[in-house]
Amino acid sequence: MFAIYRKEMRSYFINPIGYVYLGVFLVFSALLCCYTTLISSSYDTANYFMFLIISFIILIPILTMRLFAEERKLRTEQLLLTAPVTITGMVLGKYFAALTVFVSGVLISCINLIPLYVIGNAERAGTESSLKHIGPVTGEIVGSVIAVILLGAALIAVGTLISALTENQLSAAVITIGVIAVMVLLNVFNMLTDSDGQPLIGVYAVRAVLDWVSVLSRFSAFSNGIFDFAALLYYASLAFVFLFLTVRVYEKRRWG
Repeated sequence: MFAIYRKEMRSYFINPIGYVYLGVFLVFSALLCCYTTLISSSYDTANYFMFLIISFIILIPILTMRLFAEERKLRTEQLLLTAPVTITGMVLGKYFAALTVFVSGVLISCINLIPLYVIGNAERAGTESSLKHIGPVTGEIVGSVIAVILLGAALIAVGTLISALTENQLSAAVITIGVIAVMVLLNVFNMLTDSDGQPLIGVYAVRAVLDWVSVLSRFSAFSNGIFDFAALLYYASLAFVFLFLTVRVYEKRRWG
């Protein structure tokens, strides 16, 4: 697995894809943070993290589209299948390489939040001691960062499976965009109401299913600084299911 992992990490930065992803992610996150906090004169980071998650609809497919689709395009897939590594190790090596690049981008982007603390400390210094709440809430930021990483890990697993099922990187990217868009935006449709304030989707069972499928419905607890073990289990289970399906796809190809 570690040999595959090292190969994939080198591949991300031998080819421009790793630089493109990190560059786009960091520039977008910096502009987004500036617009949602500094320009808006707000310490509330909820909108920043929400729009950051929505950007994953485009960003994560960039990261995952080449994982297996490139191997099929270059006709190197058979070398992987006959290599002295298990199918599970091969899939996990590729998955963890993509996850490493993703987590690196998220952690580096946390630099964007430092100005909020600087401004908050300056404002506290110029006000009475009773106003110590001025500034960002660290618990909410830490919780949101953890939730973003967990959610991204699940979505990367989705992109990994789709890349394994396609031969073309562009096709893998487009399909992944569609699937992630549905998973992220379902909660938005679930919350829509009509002119009387009644839910547009009135059937409880349908709303419950949409709420379960939506990956955003479990983000709110973390954004409030509360560690939600059920949400952690949900994201971990989602990643496990899609990685398991990817392993099954390649086991079928190896022995089929």
